[in-house]
Amino acid sequence: MPDPKVYVSQRAQLAKAGIEESMGKDFLSELERLFLISRQVLAGKLRAERRTKKRGSGLEFAEHREYNMGDDFRHIDWNLYGRLEKYFVRLYEEEEDIPVYVMFDVSASMLEGTPIKAVHAFRIAASLAYVALAHLDRATMLPFSAAMEQLQPPGRGKGRMFKMFHNIRNTKLGGVTDLVQATRSFVFRRPRRGQVVLISDFLSADGYEEAINLLRYHRYRVIVVQVLSPQEIAPKLSGDLELMDVETGQTRSITVTANLLRAYMAELQKYTESLRTFCQDHAIPYFLSPTDQPLETLMLDVFRKGGFLR
Repeated sequence: MPDPKVYVSQRAQLAKAGIEESMGKDFLSELERLFLISRQVLAGKLRAERRTKKRGSGLEFAEHREYNMGDDFRHIDWNLYGRLEKYFVRLYEEEEDIPVYVMFDVSASMLEGTPIKAVHAFRIAASLAYVALAHLDRATMLPFSAAMEQLQPPGRGKGRMFKMFHNIRNTKLGGVTDLVQATRSFVFRRPRRGQVVLISDFLSADGYEEAINLLRYHRYRVIVVQVLSPQEIAPKLSGDLELMDVETGQTRSITVTANLLRAYMAELQKYTESLRTFCQDHAIPYFLSPTDQPLETLMLDVFRKGGFLR
């Protein structure tokens, strides 16, 4: 059995290399292609569904109201004055500016799997952040494990991706999964309310309900993406094995039989279904994304069903 710290360090190096490779030109080209797909899927939905009830001097005409002292005379409807001989100003609906926060888990459990879960989570996070930026929204990517060391504020423009990539390069991978502490450290900084995409395997000792409810209580619109590896979903193991918890270092000797594998897979399915049901009961879009799932498949689901940017 390898030393837990050495093993996690080796897995972190592999994950770092995979994330670094995903920051190259080929992946950036894939991000642009996903943006073009999002334009087709979301066409006509974003503007209509994201208007605030606030009235102002935006681009979309909403209604008239009678002129009051101090109103901008440039918004007087002179055609209406010609018919009614009264002054009315034109009111417009302004589009709501909704920042997007993409939180993705880089704890030790996310360093497992082939492909590695942390790399897959990064690619999902980068895709969603890029699409948001390309749609002229503000977005940021926020890696976390037991807590969130820094909160990079959301910014605008595709060029923002390079600043986010720089910060992620300097992020330490590993540590214990603590969804509650991570979400607490997020809301403690009081970022402006918006959309939070929470990407994790959700294999946290403290569960997931408190963390998600914390975001809901602070009125963030949440999307949940659960990332699991094929080896977790359908392990191909047999015989006498010693298992190690990569986050605590604890070990356990077991004998893997067909019955034990069936029981494990039943428990995993029960857990993922409980997460899915919890999300559905609270009108939170939920997506399960195995690490061998093509990125485009997940993105299409999120664009069509997840209420992303809406």
